[in-house]
Amino acid sequence: MRSLHDASYRSHVVQRVQTLRPDSERRWGKMTVDQMLWHVSDALANAIGELRVEPQKPPLPRGLLKFMILNLPWGKNAPTMPVFVPKRNYDFEAERTRCLRLIDRMASMDLDGEWPAHPMLGRLTGSEISRLHAKHLHHHLTQFGV
Repeated sequence: MRSLHDASYRSHVVQRVQTLRPDSERRWGKMTVDQMLWHVSDALANAIGELRVEPQKPPLPRGLLKFMILNLPWGKNAPTMPVFVPKRNYDFEAERTRCLRLIDRMASMDLDGEWPAHPMLGRLTGSEISRLHAKHLHHHLTQFGV
């Protein structure tokens, strides 16, 4: 399964992020490209402990939600936690730079180390977190056609 700790896959994701342009058009959803970069960056920052997000009550039993998110395809326009919904526009270049830094930072972390709890899913292994964010980035990069 794809992971940000897989150097080859990570390189592919980084190339896709670098391909984005300030005028990249979305294929679905409401976010602009700068908002999407902010969104994935805040999620990455939370996953590696650079941003604290309060625990949230999951809409389904946690184990079922975790299985679904990690293993099933994601549809377009899926709900997101309100804390990760962008409220304004952001500086495209600053957000792209931040996203690339956070991808590298996550990839440098030990998969067997202690990772912060996910606000909705609770405790995940490093491998699960790396897979989750690879999938999240793939979803949103596809949203913008890269």
